[in-house]
Amino acid sequence: MKRILSIGKDDFYPQIFRLAVPIIIQNLLSAAVNSADVIMLNYVGQSAISAVSLAANYSNILFMVYYGIGTGASLLCSQYAGKKDFQAIHVVEGIALRFSVLISLLVALVAFTAPQMMLRLFTNDPELITIGSSYIRIMGVTYICWGISEIYLAVLRSIGRVTISMALNMLAFILNIFLNAVFIFGLFGAPKLGATGVAIATAASRLIQLIGCVVVSSFSKNVKLNLAYMFLRSKVLFQDFIRLSLPALGNDLSWSVAFSMYSVILGHLGTDAVAANSLVTVVRNIGSVFCFAIASAGTILLGQIMGKGDLEKSRRYASRMLKLTVITGALGGLIVLAITPFVMKFASLNDTAMHYLKYMLLINTYYIMGSAVNTALIAGVFRAGGDTKFGLICDTVDMWVYAVPLGFFAAFVLKLPVLWVYFLLCTDEFVKWPWVFHHYRKGEWAKNITREDIFEQ
Repeated sequence: MKRILSIGKDDFYPQIFRLAVPIIIQNLLSAAVNSADVIMLNYVGQSAISAVSLAANYSNILFMVYYGIGTGASLLCSQYAGKKDFQAIHVVEGIALRFSVLISLLVALVAFTAPQMMLRLFTNDPELITIGSSYIRIMGVTYICWGISEIYLAVLRSIGRVTISMALNMLAFILNIFLNAVFIFGLFGAPKLGATGVAIATAASRLIQLIGCVVVSSFSKNVKLNLAYMFLRSKVLFQDFIRLSLPALGNDLSWSVAFSMYSVILGHLGTDAVAANSLVTVVRNIGSVFCFAIASAGTILLGQIMGKGDLEKSRRYASRMLKLTVITGALGGLIVLAITPFVMKFASLNDTAMHYLKYMLLINTYYIMGSAVNTALIAGVFRAGGDTKFGLICDTVDMWVYAVPLGFFAAFVLKLPVLWVYFLLCTDEFVKWPWVFHHYRKGEWAKNITREDIFEQ
C-alpha cells in the first residue's frame, strides 16, 4: 500500500505538484473526451451538438452532486488520513455511498421513464427534444455506475492516491473516445447512432470504470470499494458528515442548477447560441485544467495538515496555493486565447453561431481567472478545514439573487443581444471576490475537525 503523504517538512511545492500532475492529466483527458464528443457530433449536425449540450446539463448537475457528496467524504477522510485512522475513513465512505447510490437510482428512474419532460426544461424545439431524450434515457445507466465509482475515487484522492484515481479515469476517458467513434460513425459494423451513440459510449465506459474500481479495491489493504461500508454506523461521524457535507452539496447543487439556468436562458435565445456555448464550454474546460488541479491538490494537502493539528502551516500553504492559482488562471486565459483561432477554423456552425462563438471565447479568456480563484478558496481552502457554509451562502446569493435574475431580465425584459446577455452572465464570479477574499483573510477556516470518539453514541 502506498503510504499517506509525508507532511512533516515544509516542502509545499514538491507535494503540491506531485498531487497536481495526475489531476491535470485526468482533467485534460476529461476535457479531451468532451472535445471529442463535440468534434464528432460536429460531423453529424448542429442539432445533435445542441441536443447533447442541453441534455448534458443533467450530467453536469449530477457531477456536482457527486462532487458535493465526495467533498464531504474527502474533507473528513483527508483529515483522518493525517491521523491514519482508516476505520473512520470506512465509515465516512459508507455514509457517502448511501447518499450517492440513492440519488443516482432516483435520477436514473426519471431518465428511463420521462426523458422528454427533462428536455422541455431547457428547450421547446421538437427536434432537440427528440434527439436529447434518447440520449438521456441511455444515460440512466451511466448515473448508477458513476454514483458508486465517483465516491470511491474521491476517497482515494483524499488520502493522496491521485495516480490510481487518474488511471481509472483515463481508462473511462479513452474507452469513451473510442466507443464514441464506433457508435457515432458506425465503425466495425456498428450502426450509426449519432447522439444516441455518445450516450451508449459513455454508459459502457462508466460501467467498465466501475469494474476497474472493484479490481483496484481487491488489491487495496485499507481503502476498498465495499458496499458493506454503507451499513457501518457512527452517530458522531454521521452528524459530522451531515454538518459538513450538506452545505457543500447544497453549495454545489445551488451553483450547478443556477449555472444550468444559463443554458435555459441561451436555449430560449436560439439554437445558434446553444451550439456556440457548447463549443465554448469545451474550450473553457481545457483552459481551466491547471488552476482547478492546483485547487484539488491543495485541498488534499491542507486537509491532511489540519488533521495533524498544524493550523499555522495550513495557512502558509493556503497562501502559496492561492498564488499558484492566480498564475495558472492567467495561463488558462492565454490557453483559451491560443486555441480560439483553431476552434474558429474547424467549427462547422452557421455564420450567426460562429459570430457568437468568437466573442464568447474572448469573454472566457478572463472569466477563467474569476472561477479559478473562487474555486481554489471556496471549494479548496475553506472546505479543507470543514468551512462549507460560507460557500453555500456566498454562491447562492451570487447566483440566484444576482446572476440568474440579471440574465433573465437582460434576455427577456430588456431583450438585449445574445452576446450582451452572455457577457452579463459572466460577471458572476467577479461580483463575489470582495466577500470571498475578506473571508479568506480572517483565517477562521483553518480547523482540525477529527474526533477520537467516532463510535460513541
